[in-house]
Formats: sequence, C-alpha cells, structure tokens
Amino acid sequence: MDMMPFEPTPTPEPKRRGRFVSWLAASVAGAVIGSAATWYVAPKWMHEETNSQTETAETTAKSEALPLQPTANVNTNMIAAINKVADAVVGVVNIQKQVDFFSDQAQDTEAGTGSGVIFKKEGDAAYIVTNNHVIEGANKVEVALANGKKVKAEIVGADALTDLVVLKIPAEGVTKVASFGDSSKVKIGEPVAAIGNPLGLDLSRTVTEGIVSGKRTMPVSTSAGDWEIDVIQTDAAINPGNSGGALINSAGQVIGINSMKIAETGVEGLGFAIPSENVKPIVEQLMKDGKIKRPYLGVQLVDVADLSDDVRTNELKLPSNITSGAAVTSVEPFSPAAEAGLKSKDVITAINGEKIDSVSALRKYLYTKTAVGDRIKLTIYRDGFETTVSVTLKARDSSQS
Repeated sequence: MDMMPFEPTPTPEPKRRGRFVSWLAASVAGAVIGSAATWYVAPKWMHEETNSQTETAETTAKSEALPLQPTANVNTNMIAAINKVADAVVGVVNIQKQVDFFSDQAQDTEAGTGSGVIFKKEGDAAYIVTNNHVIEGANKVEVALANGKKVKAEIVGADALTDLVVLKIPAEGVTKVASFGDSSKVKIGEPVAAIGNPLGLDLSRTVTEGIVSGKRTMPVSTSAGDWEIDVIQTDAAINPGNSGGALINSAGQVIGINSMKIAETGVEGLGFAIPSENVKPIVEQLMKDGKIKRPYLGVQLVDVADLSDDVRTNELKLPSNITSGAAVTSVEPFSPAAEAGLKSKDVITAINGEKIDSVSALRKYLYTKTAVGDRIKLTIYRDGFETTVSVTLKARDSSQS
C-alpha cells in the first residue's frame, strides 16, 4: 500500500524573520500614533459639530412658536423617551354652567376631560395644544399639571375644522416642555407611545405602546362642517380622555396629537393622531392671530351625490353624466359669491380646472390651495349648461365656505 511520504518542516530563514519583526513593530507604532491622533482630534470635531447644530436649533426655536426638530435616532430606549415627555402632558377640564334641578341655580359643572401637551414656556406663561372638541362649549377651562395642581386656562385661539386649540396658563409649576419631531419622516411600523388621561384625571398620564399602523386621510364631521383630516394611524390604545394627548416616537419627540379612535363592536387598535407637521402651522397662526384666516365664498352647499335623480334632473337640470359636485342652496348677500353672480341651484364641478366632487373637496381646495385675495375660476352648471365664473376670495372670521 502506497503511503504519503512525510516531509520535514523547513527551518525559517533568520533574515526573513528579522524583516517581518521590523515591519510588525512599525505597523503597531503607526496604529498607536493614528489612534492617539483620532482620540485627540475626534472629540474636538464632534464637539464643534454638536455646538453648531445646537446653536442652529436654538436660533430656530426662538423664531417659531412650535419648532419641529430634526427627527432624532428612534432606536433609543422607550422608557427614557416617555420620561422626557410625560410631565409635559396635562389634563384639560371642560367646565360648563348647568342649572341645578333642586335649587334652580346655575353651577359650574365638569362636562368632560381630555389631555393636552405643553409646547412652549415663555416668561410667566406656558402654552398648551389640545383638541378643540375637548374644550368646545366650555365656560371655563382648567388644566391639571403633572404635580396634580389645577390652574385656570385662557383660550388663545381655537379652530374647529382642524380640531386644534391653544391654551395659556401661568408658567409656575410647569417643569417640562415637549419637543416636537417632524411627522413627515415617520415610517410605518415605527414604535410609538400614546400618553394621556383615559377616562379622566384619575388615570392621568397613562402610557400605551404600539406602532405606526398607517398614514391616512379621514373624513370627519366638525362643528365647522365636514372636513378631510390627515392622520397617523396607530394601534396604541387611545380611549376617551386621551384626546389632545401626545403620540411620541422612541426618541421622546411628539409626532402627533391624539384625536380620535374608531369605537365599534369587533374593532380593535384603530386610533388616530393629527400629525405634528399639520399641527405646527395651525398653532403658529393661533398664537399670532387667535384664529385661522381662511378664504370663503359665502354659499351654502350640498353634495350632488346625496340628491335624488329627480332633483338632479328636474331641479338642477344636470346632464345625466354629472352625478357629483357641490350644489349651491343659498348665496350670502354681499359675499364674494354674490359679487361674482353665483345663484342658488348652480352646481360647482371644478375650481381652476381641478375636479370638485363634493362639498368637503371644495372646502379643502379653498383652505389648502388658495389664499385671501386670490381670484379663482369656478366651473359650474346652470340650467343644464356648463360655464365659468371668476370669484375674488375674501376673508371671514368663521370657517364657512
């Protein structure tokens, strides 16, 4: 049987070993010197960059009432994130006058509670953003701070259509102000937590955790009319009393104001928050003007799709292929619509060439794509014929179309 011959291990040459040792020593020395230089220079460079970023953020914060910070690294500890925000979440109490059945005297009564987020502290005042429906109809508003103390709140400005309101309270006792992140950077599946006061102040600053389930546009009915609101959908539990509270990312930044949930039999984990990118411009204008200045037409409208075939055909005289739009039911005297010659039974089907299929679509176009003073072209059907009308938009305190 053949066997593999055994070959002795060759003896290394002394000169080659010497050269290898010299090369290794030089490499180690170079690595040590390089590491030392990095150790010395890197902290200075990082410190200078951090200072620059901090100065930029501080300058921005001073010029805006509700600055949106660059979205931070979200791979941080959620417990630490919650601790950064929890004390900036407050209780909001809606107090209304009600007549006592036995004494026939009007008394202040707690009509409901919600939550709010402290977003600014300046001088002797602090400012809170919450939902309009939390304080709607209130004679007085109280705020319950993290330390349990209740203080009287002043309504700086409210907007029913976007369901947002800004409150002002004394700064005394306010120890934490929330940082708002940019919700446009939020990703589906990102971990979030909802902080608020479900079912009243006894469960104040309750925290529930979940993920961002989606980004939606939801139809809503408000005291100012129907609207379509952009929302962040989450499966973090949101219950009555959570309205106006904070939806935060895992970096401790508020990315949304909790607004509503779908509460139906068999439905779980469908909560919604107003994105911070939408909260910011409303809060800024409420802080400045106390109201939202929107262009208006001065008409009362109804969805054509909600009308019967008989009304569309005989009353509005619409062609059979026109089944959507906004039908004018009345025109306000001296309004932009009246000045432009709009009449009852006109049907608006487009603004500046963009199709309008409902009243909410018309309202959203006006409020998001036009400004006071703009001249727009309405495509309308009148007595069965299509025509165009030019309207110069004006401002009004209310939010009617």
